[in-house]
Amino acid sequence: MSVKKQPILRQRIRRPPREGWSWIDRRFLREHADSLSREAIVLYFFLAAVSDKDGLSFYSDLVIESRLRLDKAALLRARADLVARDLLAYQPPLYQVLSLPERRVESAGSAEPAAVGDIMQELARRYCQKRGEAL
Repeated sequence: MSVKKQPILRQRIRRPPREGWSWIDRRFLREHADSLSREAIVLYFFLAAVSDKDGLSFYSDLVIESRLRLDKAALLRARADLVARDLLAYQPPLYQVLSLPERRVESAGSAEPAAVGDIMQELARRYCQKRGEAL
């Protein structure tokens, strides 16, 4: 069955703001997210959201830890993982979200790409679980 796609709320269609905007390349989710920790995915999303047109951000580690509710060790692991996978460059005090590598990384568990909604649901579930709250 084919779904006809039409905006549900036409008056609320997203538009790039006049100043500053960002994006997440869909390939990040299809080719990389499955093999990353929750913290690495959240860090990548945050840096992509706050970076300039060249992918640069100068948010300090303390601010990132606070905004993402990560401890120092989790931030260091997430950053190291993203750098090792060639998704992020880091030269204090600058972060750079890099263009995605050309190689395709297959998910070990499935040939299906991860859906954004599934990733966000899993992140919410883990967050609530950690805090002892119901989703």
